[in-house]
Amino acid sequence: MPDLRFDTYYRYDDLTRILHGFAAEHPELVHIESIGKSHEGRDVWLLTVTTFATGSDRDKPAFWLDGNIHASEVSPSSALLYFINTLVTGYGSDPDITRCLDTRAFYICPRVNPDGAEWALADSPKIIRSSTRPYPFDEEPVEGLLTEDMDGDGRILTMRIPDANGPWKISDRDPRLLVRREPAEIGGTYYRLLPEGRLLNYDGVTIHPQSHKERLDLNRNFPVRWRQEHQQQGAGPFPSSEPEVRNLMAFISAHPNITGGIAFHTYGGLLLRPFSDLSDDTFPAEDLWTYQKIGQKGTEITGYPNISVFHEFLYHPKEVTSGAFDDWLVDHLGLFGWTIEIWSPQRQAGIGEYKYIDWFREHPIEDDLKLLKWNDETLGGKGYVNWYPYDHPQLGTVELGGWDQIYAFRNPPPDHLEREVALFPKWLIWHALISPRLELFEASAQPLGDGTYRVRFVVHNTGWLPSYVTKIALEKRTVRGIIAEITLPDGATLATGKPREELGQLEGRAYKASSPLGWGAVDPTDDRAKVEWIVRAPAGSTLTLTARHDRAGLVRTDLTLP
Repeated sequence: MPDLRFDTYYRYDDLTRILHGFAAEHPELVHIESIGKSHEGRDVWLLTVTTFATGSDRDKPAFWLDGNIHASEVSPSSALLYFINTLVTGYGSDPDITRCLDTRAFYICPRVNPDGAEWALADSPKIIRSSTRPYPFDEEPVEGLLTEDMDGDGRILTMRIPDANGPWKISDRDPRLLVRREPAEIGGTYYRLLPEGRLLNYDGVTIHPQSHKERLDLNRNFPVRWRQEHQQQGAGPFPSSEPEVRNLMAFISAHPNITGGIAFHTYGGLLLRPFSDLSDDTFPAEDLWTYQKIGQKGTEITGYPNISVFHEFLYHPKEVTSGAFDDWLVDHLGLFGWTIEIWSPQRQAGIGEYKYIDWFREHPIEDDLKLLKWNDETLGGKGYVNWYPYDHPQLGTVELGGWDQIYAFRNPPPDHLEREVALFPKWLIWHALISPRLELFEASAQPLGDGTYRVRFVVHNTGWLPSYVTKIALEKRTVRGIIAEITLPDGATLATGKPREELGQLEGRAYKASSPLGWGAVDPTDDRAKVEWIVRAPAGSTLTLTARHDRAGLVRTDLTLP
C-alpha cells in the first residue's frame, strides 16, 4: 500500500479503498467482505488474513480484532491498519508472522461504527458516544448548551466565563492554568467553565449542557447482563438491538474457530480485562490465572498496565458497567476477551503511576504542570490553547481556550500515531500463537492377517491454551470435543469402531507450574487423543483420517494400507 500513512486519520471512503487495496495486492493472504450494514447503510468491512495456501481460515484457530465501536475513537482503526500492514509485509521474512499466518487466521474489523466515525472526522466534528441513531427519543433538543465549534477554527475548546460564584481561579504557578477555588475562599476573580457551544432558548440565567439525541453506547448493547435504560444509559431498547452489534455477534457466532478477541478503544494506555461488573473471585481459578499471564505478557510487550475493569477502572466506585463486548466473549462464549485503551497523555507527560479514572477526580497540580510542559515541548503548543476573547452571541464576551481534547487526549495527535500503534502487533501475534492447535501425532496401520488392519489415529494439541480455551466454555458447554472420522474406499469395511468418534478435549501447557517441583514435575499425556479401528480392506487401499475441533483446527491425512 504505497499511499498508506500512519500520521493521519482516514474517513470512510479512504478506509474502504485501503482495505480493498490490501485484498487486491495480497490475495494469497487477505480476503475482504462486508459483515453487514451500519445504521446509515454503510458496509462494515472485515478482512480475513491467513495463508490460504495452507488451508481455509475456517480450518484454523482464529483470532478476532476490532476497533472504533465508539464514534470518536478513530485511532483503533489506524492500529488495525498498521497491524494488517505488518502482517502482509512481514510474511515470508518474519518467522513469527509466517508461522502465525500459516497455522492461524485473523478476522479484523477496523471500523465497527463507520457512521459515528464520519461525524467525528468531519471538518466540523460532532462528537457523540457511538451510533448516529437517535435514542431514546427522536427529537431535537429545544434548550440548553449545544457543544460545537463556535468560531470556525475546527476545534471545540472550553469557554471561560467570569463569575463571582465560579469554582475556578487562575493558578499562580502558570497563568494559563485554572485551579480549584479553596472551599472558604472569597474576594478573588473566579470563573465558570463550559464547553464551547451555543445556547438554545437561553433565559439569561440558567445554563445546562444539552444531551445529544444520539445517546446509544454500542459497548453496552451486548447481551451479557444487559440492563435497561433506567439502570444504564445508552444500552439500547434490547440486547443486540443495534446493527453494528449484531454484525459482530453474528459473524463471531458463525465462526466457532475464533479462540479469543481484542477490541481497540481510546484512551488510557491500558489493557483491560473482564469482568466489568463482577469481582475476580467469580472467575474459575484457571481462567483468572491465564488471564493474568496473558496480561503480563501484554504489559511486557506494550508497556501498558493490564488491569481488571471491575477492580481498577470503574467510573464510580458504586456503579458498574455491563453489556460490553469483551464480557460477552468470555461469559457467553468462553473466550479470552480484552479491551485495549490506546494512548495515555499522562504517561506521555511523564506523570508515571496514576490511578486511571480516579486521576480525573483528584490529582496534584504538579501533574497539570507536567501536561502543560508536554504540550509546550512535545506538541508544539497545539494541545493547550492560550485563552483568547470571543464575542459569544448569547453570553457576550467570553474566553476560549484550554485543552483541545480532541487533538491531544481522545486519540494520539497524528504525528504521534505511528509510534503508539506500533506497540501492539507483537502481542497480537503472540495472542494468536498461544491458541490451541490440533496436529497429527501418529497415523498407522498394523496388518492383523486375513485382510484386516488395526488403524491407529493419534492427534495432539501443540498450542499453549487447552482446546476448550477456558473453563467457562466447559461449564457452559459452548465447545464440542474433538471429532475423529474415518473415510473408507470402495471395498473396505469397518470390523470394529464407528466411522465418527468424539474424543473429548485436550489440555495445553497453560496450567503448568512455574518450576518442576512436587506435582509440577508430572506431565500426563492429556494433550493427546487416540482412536483405533479394525478395518477390512485390500492391501494398498487408501483411507482418509480426519480430526477436527471447533477451536483447535483440522487435521486430515491419507493412510495407505501396507
